[in-house]
Amino acid sequence: MSQETRIRRTTVPQIAARKGGEPIVSLTSYHAHTAAIVDRHADFILVGDSLGMVMHGMETTVGVPLELMIMHGRAVVRGTKKALIVVDMPFGTYEESPNMAFRNAAKVMKETGCGAVKLEGGARMAETIRFLTERGIPVMAHTGLTPQSSHVMGGFKTQGRNEETWASHIDDARAVAEAGAFAVVLEGMVEPLAAKITKDIAIPTIGIGASVECDGQILVLEDMLGLNPWTPKFVKVYGQLGPMIEQAVEAYAADVRTRAFPTEDEVYR
Repeated sequence: MSQETRIRRTTVPQIAARKGGEPIVSLTSYHAHTAAIVDRHADFILVGDSLGMVMHGMETTVGVPLELMIMHGRAVVRGTKKALIVVDMPFGTYEESPNMAFRNAAKVMKETGCGAVKLEGGARMAETIRFLTERGIPVMAHTGLTPQSSHVMGGFKTQGRNEETWASHIDDARAVAEAGAFAVVLEGMVEPLAAKITKDIAIPTIGIGASVECDGQILVLEDMLGLNPWTPKFVKVYGQLGPMIEQAVEAYAADVRTRAFPTEDEVYR
């Protein structure tokens, strides 16, 4: 009699051990059914605060509340079996103090069942990252273009175009690695800088608009599926679901108007 093989989730140490090895595959997901599809191919899934813009029509991620992240995090965990699930800490839930960050991160992990949290910021967040990791909360860091700071940065601008700024970005990456982050997302960064950081630090770098030089890649699922009319230039679009959905909705509407549905006998016989 065959014994069913139990599927085990990817762990934080397994992701950390991929430094310099096989590229790490990741996508965002915000709901159970898409997460179930992504789960078959991704090493980790990020429940990103980008859901505020992608799903809820917000102009930035700043307005995303903790409760919304928890709700979507639960859905993604329910829909998956294999991938490590990482949930974003939204703006205003971790910056004030390490104690505040711990309370909110612990709430996220307990109420969603996720395996790690992600927070934005480099050297300024090192103390908080150390505080969390020492208390059992795995942290993925995020430097470079940090969307929660877009108002301060003057919008979504590529980082590192001026080589004089490289030192601060490198210092940020080193600081979060030394503080205990198991990986770091590098966003919106010129390739030479991303390559230098990747070679310089001991933890995996996950690129989004930061070139193939990183240890892994992540994209917003809706961007790579063609569902976002404002897809960033760095995104390779792998599908055109937007037009497909519109065609399907148009066909459905036509069927409703012409009563072209199966009859009751055809449905229930």
